[in-house]
Amino acid sequence: MKKFEELFAELEAKSLTMDPNSQTVAWLEAGTHSIGKKIVEEAAEVWMAAEHEGKERAAEEISQLIYHLQVLMIKLNITLEDLEKNL
Repeated sequence: MKKFEELFAELEAKSLTMDPNSQTVAWLEAGTHSIGKKIVEEAAEVWMAAEHEGKERAAEEISQLIYHLQVLMIKLNITLEDLEKNL
């Protein structure tokens, strides 16, 4: 199990290596528009899971949404400190 900060650090490290086999790198290369579309899709899946599929499925979808939000943060060079300023 990873903490929010640990996942972010892992994704940042992947962004620095630009490993062509990394799905994270593929998302970063796809760009803000593609990442944004995926976030909208994942947000809808969170909602539907919460409404119709129960806690476990909702948690799975939320984790996928958080992953894509963090990828977007890295793409936009938003740090955890930037995020915390707005919480």
